[in-house]
Amino acid sequence: MKLKQLSIFLENKTGRLAAALDLLGKNNINLSAFALADTTEFGIARMIVDDEVKAKEVLNDAGIVVKVVEVFAAHVEDEPGALVELLKKLSDGGVSVEYMYAFYGKGSDEALMVFKVDDIAKAEEIVM
Repeated sequence: MKLKQLSIFLENKTGRLAAALDLLGKNNINLSAFALADTTEFGIARMIVDDEVKAKEVLNDAGIVVKVVEVFAAHVEDEPGALVELLKKLSDGGVSVEYMYAFYGKGSDEALMVFKVDDIAKAEEIVM
């Protein structure tokens, strides 16, 4: 399934991430998935939220750089080898994975994997 993901760009300084997430919380925006990558100077926080339009507006108004991109999400059984099986299907189908991260849904026994891929339509065909 396609999802909208926010990528926010933050200086790698004490309190920057907390301030950005505090803005979202104060504006009643809920996170359902989150991943953080960093360098010595900057970090990229990638997240799935319940209202990406409002989140982008709130963060932009605070001077935080935000990019909204489409990502692909797929359920993966919570068992050994399940992720490898999915990755092999994508690879065999010619879909390249740029990055990925996981989260569990409430009351679920499966992980939901979020993928940034080069062809979402093809990934959906392969997995569905």
